[in-house]
Amino acid sequence: MAEGKLDFAEPILELVHRAEALRRHASQRNLRIERELDELFQRIEGVEERYQSSLTPWQKVRLARHPMRPHPQYFCRMIFTDFLELHGDRRYGDDWAVGGGFAMLGKQPVMVIFTRKGHNLEQYLINHFGCPEPEGYRKALRLMKLAEKAQCPIVTIVDTPGAYPGISGGERHIGEAIAVNLREMFRLTVPILCVITGEGGSGGALGLAIGNRVLMLSNAYYSAITPEGCAAILWRSEEKTAEAAKALKLTADDLLKLKVIDEIIQEPLGGAHCNPGEAAAILKNALIRNLKLLCKKSPSRLKDERYRRFREMGVVKEK
Repeated sequence: MAEGKLDFAEPILELVHRAEALRRHASQRNLRIERELDELFQRIEGVEERYQSSLTPWQKVRLARHPMRPHPQYFCRMIFTDFLELHGDRRYGDDWAVGGGFAMLGKQPVMVIFTRKGHNLEQYLINHFGCPEPEGYRKALRLMKLAEKAQCPIVTIVDTPGAYPGISGGERHIGEAIAVNLREMFRLTVPILCVITGEGGSGGALGLAIGNRVLMLSNAYYSAITPEGCAAILWRSEEKTAEAAKALKLTADDLLKLKVIDEIIQEPLGGAHCNPGEAAAILKNALIRNLKLLCKKSPSRLKDERYRRFREMGVVKEK
């Protein structure tokens, strides 16, 4: 597949549309070709599996950044009910790149916190293209501590290239804000469930993703640096971006093997942007299932398991 092409699944999607049209035509004409249609769809599923396994890491990064990919705000609207958004960090202001509030996940009350990118240029500029400022992280921590007081599980949905790199971030100590989030999230005694739905960039994503379980959509990526940044530092050339993406081990499959994440949530054929409603339904089922398991554990066990989970990362065993 060409590295520059974005809609990698377009031929397969066309095949699916033609097969579905054939099924509708057969139903209208009362044609008995169910067995042939079943065989056709089984072959399409096999092609889909080969397609998904053939995607390069850089192609998955491109899919994670697809302009039509559903953002966390969309997932929040589709998955949760009775959402009551809370604003402000009670220190400086309200960062629109981070949203959150109480909501219902099925019958379970939760505190949902999500990053926000936007849907047009004006919203992108307001939200710094999904890059939170210091007050965004402080607002998230305020909501997490409020959830702990209410003994309410926390769900975070992350899609961010990283923390805001502008002057205002440095002036208001963005490094300190992320570091405090990391420390305090380890101390919380309520279940924390995190999911990376698109981009998971550096400490900007990690500052919202210290969870008992971390899930990841199959075409998302999670990395300490972007492939472009890695290529610029190591090779001083953008032509090495695809090679950098492969070396970073940033795909869901790589991160599951390294035990950085706990579960991969498979997206619809072609990616979440091809069927956002189905992607939201799949994610909702995964959140409910994982949260049920976490809610059975005691506060002390949740805290200890979360701490051990991250302390065990990066351990190398020499023969």
